[in-house]
Amino acid sequence: MKRKTVVITGGAGFIGSHLCDRFIQEGFRVICLDNFITGSKDNIMHLFDERDFRLVEHNVTKHIEIKERIDYILHFASPASPQDYLKYPIQTLKAGSLGTLNTLGLAKEKKARFMLASTSEVYGDPLEHPQRESYWGNVNPVGVRGCYDEAKRFAEAMTMAYHRVHKIDTKIARIFNTYGPRMRINDGRVVPNFIYQAIENKPLTAYGTGRQTRSFCYIDDLIEGLFRLMQADINEPVNLGNPREFSVLELARLVIKLTASGSKIVFKPAPEDDPKQRLPDITMAKRVLKWQPRINLEEGLIMTIPYFKNKIDIHLLANCPRKA
Repeated sequence: MKRKTVVITGGAGFIGSHLCDRFIQEGFRVICLDNFITGSKDNIMHLFDERDFRLVEHNVTKHIEIKERIDYILHFASPASPQDYLKYPIQTLKAGSLGTLNTLGLAKEKKARFMLASTSEVYGDPLEHPQRESYWGNVNPVGVRGCYDEAKRFAEAMTMAYHRVHKIDTKIARIFNTYGPRMRINDGRVVPNFIYQAIENKPLTAYGTGRQTRSFCYIDDLIEGLFRLMQADINEPVNLGNPREFSVLELARLVIKLTASGSKIVFKPAPEDDPKQRLPDITMAKRVLKWQPRINLEEGLIMTIPYFKNKIDIHLLANCPRKA
């Protein structure tokens, strides 16, 4: 029996690299596409000696040509943190539009099952709490975050159009805040920000009042949900995230405790269009995928903090002046 082949765009990114690991473990041949605008070879270097892993350096906004049979395509290529998509707004819009068009075109050509990495950002600053998949969102299309929000909303619309017109078996994962090893120290998102600041005994920067709430899903839980969704008989969007709600201040205090840091919490003005609440309703994922997160926030942070300590140590060694 031939091994199945999966293409993972953005496969050198935080979530993408963990997906590469999972599919290799499950016996798939993995083709990782990445142009390294935000991804890192460090995330996938441990896979270079795997005979069933192949890296292709490619920008998904350009035509994708792969000769062999493909069974699955997972489109995860896009800047994903506010810091990244504010720096690369046009590239973000292209990844969501042209990148989605190109990967769907490949899925059509190869008759492959397709998954889109969408986001909770499609809900914008939600007026419904928690957010169900049926909620249409409250998004500012011309705000600074619109490049990411609207890219993903367009990508969802394109994905469903290909499903309806070309009968492609498509999956849409609406991913809520996820954290864990392989996030970048300078990612700009709240978990790596707080861990880095706490380890360095710098002030933890909370924006606005710090009372805005988020949910935090550990990477292993998310990967399990994505793998189940890839196999599931559903084409509508599915929320994947942790339904436990925390304020930003609660997260900051927990990180300070777990790192035994002497850091204090300081406040800065909230960014434009920053959501006040973000919490998934995962009823559909529970029912259809038999999935729910198993790792609580404290456990996940305990598994994440050593990765950041190691990265900071490596960075310090690399920048330490050498004696003659």
